[in-house]
Amino acid sequence: MNSSDRIRTVRLSRVVLPLKQAVSDAKVLTGVQKKALDRVDLLFARIQSEQGYEGFGFTYALRVGGRGQYAHACEVAESIVGEDPNDISKIWNRLMWLSATAGNSGLAPQAIAAIDTALWDMKAKRAVLPLSKLIGAHFDSVRCYNTSGGYLQAPVEEVIDKARASLDRGIGGVKIKVGQPDMNRDIRRVTALREALSYDIPIMVDANQQWDRVRALSFCRAMDSIRPEWIEEPLSAYDAEGHAFLTASVDSPIASGEMLCGAADLNRFIDMNSVNVLQPDAARIGGITPYLKVADRADAAGLRVAPHFIMEIHIHLSAAYPRESWVEHFEWLEPLFNERLRIEEGRMFVPDAPGLGFTLSDYYKRCVEEETVFS
Repeated sequence: MNSSDRIRTVRLSRVVLPLKQAVSDAKVLTGVQKKALDRVDLLFARIQSEQGYEGFGFTYALRVGGRGQYAHACEVAESIVGEDPNDISKIWNRLMWLSATAGNSGLAPQAIAAIDTALWDMKAKRAVLPLSKLIGAHFDSVRCYNTSGGYLQAPVEEVIDKARASLDRGIGGVKIKVGQPDMNRDIRRVTALREALSYDIPIMVDANQQWDRVRALSFCRAMDSIRPEWIEEPLSAYDAEGHAFLTASVDSPIASGEMLCGAADLNRFIDMNSVNVLQPDAARIGGITPYLKVADRADAAGLRVAPHFIMEIHIHLSAAYPRESWVEHFEWLEPLFNERLRIEEGRMFVPDAPGLGFTLSDYYKRCVEEETVFS
């Protein structure tokens, strides 16, 4: 078979997935955002080649940005028709140059991420390998923790019940949201969760950027007896200096990075020793291509990595990271796929099927709001 292939079609779909239960984090309770999160807006890219190979990838937006991602992807997708889908880095660079006036972080790379991931999915399917194996796997399973049960709209008794249900399912740790206007209420919630669980159970604590440096330092020191696995986003997501100060000042590990929408921002956190745990999001920084570059830099710095959300993609990237990672478990996107990830004894297992290892469900089709095909 000729080693050179060509992209024949690019199908872009805007998908709106309602959540079974609306959730609120500290941004709602402090009034920064006005309503609970009740849906996920996704951009899917499905790419077919002339040799008959197919791949799909996706990105997402929470509250706003979904229409913008879809519109931007429609502006640039036609330019890759006829390109060799194996030349992923070349295509990524082309799409980013086309998007240059929109910037190298934010909405533009988020839109490109869906296309980039679809190309990686296709390439792994062509090689008849799971994506992690194509990249170069270090693990066949990764530690996992649940976040969806720890939001602030739920009373702490419900958070505890959901934490126990997650642990019974085989998930290895749980996250609890904090960052309320009254910090004492946060401390009481985290303390109640710790007292309900064994000290062997990892608890992640997430403030969603709601403190200044003084309040963050006070809270982090109050957590010493709780022994959290990490304290996440105690400060503004872009405050690399403040995170570096906290990391050097407290015993609890500091984590951040999920809101950074470009590789350069994450690299700055790495270079400044701003965190103990880096939390990149492949969908937000432009896809798998830039994620792998950031991961190499994080590994060279000796950092742990715990990517944010989209476990269906991040399970592969975490398994390909040389250091033991965490994957964030959210069941939110499961209805869009026919397959389910296997979780046992605190670990999430990499799918055996080629590519990402997922196929789109009938429910996915019902959630499609807009669709455009380029050929």
